[in-house]
Amino acid sequence: MFKKSILPAALILFSGVVTMHSAMAESTLDTVIKNKQLRCAVVLDSPPSGYMTPDNKPDGYDVAYCDDMAKSLGVKPVIVQTPASDRIPALVSKRVDIVVGSTTVTPERAMTVAFTQPYVNYTITVMTRKGTGITSYEQLKGKKLGAVVGSTFEQLFTKELQGRWKNTGTTYTGFVSDNETFMALQQGKIDAILQASSVYNTLAKSGQFPTFVAAGLAPLSDMDGLAVRRGDPDFLNWAKVFVWHQVVSGRYAELYRKYMGDGPIPPLNVPGVDF
Repeated sequence: MFKKSILPAALILFSGVVTMHSAMAESTLDTVIKNKQLRCAVVLDSPPSGYMTPDNKPDGYDVAYCDDMAKSLGVKPVIVQTPASDRIPALVSKRVDIVVGSTTVTPERAMTVAFTQPYVNYTITVMTRKGTGITSYEQLKGKKLGAVVGSTFEQLFTKELQGRWKNTGTTYTGFVSDNETFMALQQGKIDAILQASSVYNTLAKSGQFPTFVAAGLAPLSDMDGLAVRRGDPDFLNWAKVFVWHQVVSGRYAELYRKYMGDGPIPPLNVPGVDF
């Protein structure tokens, strides 16, 4: 009886080893190198993070970041234009290899994808139109507000509407993209939105929306991480090392000044917190 049980047990053990080896071999890191391309999900309607140039080429901080990653891996960068609301679905469904789309690190999102430490840090500006009378975040109470569905800004507004802004006449409308929120604000469908200060500064300089004005800062720190699929420690570890190298090499500061403008470089950590 003992001798007869050895073979099945050995087969089970061998099968387990093969399964573990296959899982390890399926890392996105290996696939990217094998396919000689890195597919990055980038939001291209949110300058200066991502946008299309007049000659219809993708550019911006996130695009340059993807280019740097691909160069480090020795592969071709492939920019996949992705609406903000489709960033995580695109990653989970394997339409892209990594999200470089200004995605704020939150516990809720981390249940679906794995994040690196922050690779960029944005301050957040309250954007409104001339004539609304809004001059600060606190004056958003009782107003018509909007944000991209699934964004950190939507989460903040939802929290306020369920808390201190409840039953105050404040309303909220979700949109598919940043461009839709800009148009809704311009057309008077909503009174205010939140946006990264760098994005507001870019829009202000462009003259595209001359009625838009800043109304102070929102009580929100928007630290964004690169997102990869869960269960892929090899690729996650590589991405973390890459973010670290961008900072220590000075490349983070170089890209930030190029796309966000001059001024202090925001830290990528919170004092006393080790990501």
